[in-house]
Amino acid sequence: MADTYDVVVIGAGPGGYVCAIRAGQLGLRVACVESNSYEGGFGGTCLNWGCIPAKALLESAALAQNLKAHGEELGVRPIDVEYDMNAAVERSRFISEKLTGGIQYLFKKNKVDQFVGFGRIAGPGKVEVKPEDGEPIVLDAKNIVIATGSVMKSFPGFEIDGSKVIGSREALALRNPPSSMVVVGAGYVGVEFADVFNAFGVDVTVVEALDSLVPLADSEIGKTLARSFKKRGIDIRTGTKVKSLDRDASPMRLTVESSKGEETIDTDVVLMAVGRAPFTEGLGLDAAGVGMDGPWVKVNEWCETSVPGIYAVGDVAGEPMLAHKGSHEGIVAAERIAGVAHHPMRYDNIPSVGYCHPEIASIGLTEDEAKAAGHEIKVGKYPLTAHGRALTAAHNEGFVKIVADARYGEVLGVHMIGYNVSELIGEAGLARALESTVEEIAAHAHAHPSMAEAVMEAAFAAMDRPIHM
Repeated sequence: MADTYDVVVIGAGPGGYVCAIRAGQLGLRVACVESNSYEGGFGGTCLNWGCIPAKALLESAALAQNLKAHGEELGVRPIDVEYDMNAAVERSRFISEKLTGGIQYLFKKNKVDQFVGFGRIAGPGKVEVKPEDGEPIVLDAKNIVIATGSVMKSFPGFEIDGSKVIGSREALALRNPPSSMVVVGAGYVGVEFADVFNAFGVDVTVVEALDSLVPLADSEIGKTLARSFKKRGIDIRTGTKVKSLDRDASPMRLTVESSKGEETIDTDVVLMAVGRAPFTEGLGLDAAGVGMDGPWVKVNEWCETSVPGIYAVGDVAGEPMLAHKGSHEGIVAAERIAGVAHHPMRYDNIPSVGYCHPEIASIGLTEDEAKAAGHEIKVGKYPLTAHGRALTAAHNEGFVKIVADARYGEVLGVHMIGYNVSELIGEAGLARALESTVEEIAAHAHAHPSMAEAVMEAAFAAMDRPIHM
């Protein structure tokens, strides 16, 4: 037993590495296995080829767009400005490497053993690690945590080839932007990349099969974002399906279909942003008897699977497939294994954020969802058109909306689009966790001028006591 690990974590993305670190902090003997796959490495897709480099590029895009749209009015005349996508990509790679290097340091600090290779469950309490070169080794484990993440999706006829048809991994390394690009899919990933490439001068078209941008968000958010994107010259095609692609044409010819019929779009590159699929192949889950929920590993609120001693966290453990959800699951799983857990996962209070410009942030129930759940609701909506901090930033498009219980004022959901709203959603999440009311939010004196005041104003509006509208 001296050579047995208390925990072996398979996967070192935001769920896996956080789980390993927390377990190490709690005095457990921990190993973390990472395959260093095409999208991964220590830090997973998020740090290497996802959240972090994408947000770095979005900061570059924000600066580029601000110079174009607001430089003159802000007193900064953009004369002879050059937009260098290569430099932006270089910066994003530097940031990713800095953070992934930090994980190595934290593993050493917390005595987490690292193994590079493909990890799989090889029997009860056994994890096989198969490196690229050399013989497999087997680790003995009292507990196993599956944290293998997800992979990009596509569909027949639009297979990713890395040059003409690309996914997010290739888009993040695209140092010489094409003249034109079609983004297929208008979820958060799709609209973020549309934002980046439009800012760097690419002729961008967004094609979405459903009737709105970011279709899973509040319906008003998609409409507001579409208006903003259209002002910037982004071609929006909602309610439109892709049918076929002629890769041999120059430029390529994409055939799409909408209620208006079929038409073609010429493009140099097609970026597939149609979601991700959990990675479970070859992990030995069937042989281990691990229960599934569709394509995902089925877990309870403590991240436990159907097999005692086997846990799952992150994208592989179900929706929402978000890095911060995976990290929180990693902490819950580690503390459960160590016997110190007090708070299970609360899956109804996880924020979703899109870092396009304007930003999008949501948590909890939409108006329609709240009504369907049987709530009588009050809605407070505060537009940013005359909001002081938004005006000083030259970004006053958007709104903050609070959906509240009509009788008691409890916050059921909060939905925002506007300048820096990604930094506001934390207050909403805390309010929901504490079962706060709109009256309690309004009773707190928010700093002035700040974007956070918009949350307070929406709370006042939900009580029919609007101040600045």
